[in-house]
Amino acid sequence: METVLAFLKELEKNNYRDWFQANKKWYNEAKLAFETIVNDVITGISHFDKDIGLLSPKDCVFRIYRDVRFSKNKDPYKTNMGAAFCKGGRKSRYAGYYLHIEPGNSFVGGGKWQPEPDVLKSIRYEIYQSPKEFKKIIGKKSFADQFGQINGEKLKRHPKDFPPDFEDIELLKYKSYTAGQSFSPDQLKSEQLLPFVIDSFQNMNPFIKFLNRCVDHA
Repeated sequence: METVLAFLKELEKNNYRDWFQANKKWYNEAKLAFETIVNDVITGISHFDKDIGLLSPKDCVFRIYRDVRFSKNKDPYKTNMGAAFCKGGRKSRYAGYYLHIEPGNSFVGGGKWQPEPDVLKSIRYEIYQSPKEFKKIIGKKSFADQFGQINGEKLKRHPKDFPPDFEDIELLKYKSYTAGQSFSPDQLKSEQLLPFVIDSFQNMNPFIKFLNRCVDHA
C-alpha cells in the first residue's frame, strides 16, 4: 500500500502526461501492488459471495486515465485507484462492493450508484413491497454501526407511481442506493487493512443481495 499511496501523492502534484510517462515504471509498480490487494479482496469476498470469486483484478480495477472530453477539469489522470467487485465485473448492471484508495480520502463502499431507470424503479418497488425486510437489512447493528445510513441524492417529492402517504416514502426517494465508510491513514498502513475491508463487505452483503434481486427483476 505504501507504493500505491506514494505514487498517488506525487501524481496529485504532477498531473500531466510528461511526468506520468517519465514515471511509468513507478505507476506500473503501484498498479501491480493495488491489483495484488484487489486479488486478495476477491478471495475474501468469495467466501460469502460466490459470484465475486469468478472475477479477476482486471474485471474490477478502474483505469487511471480520465475521460476529459466533457469535463472542465482537464487533468489527464485520476488521483485514486478504485475497484468495483460486482457480479459480471465492474461494467455490469449489478450492485457491488467498492474499494477506493486516495491519499486523504480512502473508503470502502457499495450498493448501486445512479441505477438505470428500470433498475431504480425495481429497487423502489421491492422496498415498497418489502419495507420490513429492507429496514431490517439497513437497520442491523453491524451495518448501522459501520455505515450509518444509506446515502445518496434524494428527490424532493415522492417518486412517480408510488403513493405519497406510504409510511416509508423517504426510502423511495433515493436516486442511488449506496453506503460507505472512510478509513484512516493508520488503517491504510496497518496489517488489519485487508480484514477490515473484507469485514466491511461481509456486513454489506445482505444489502447487495437485496439490490441485485431488484436488478434481476428489472
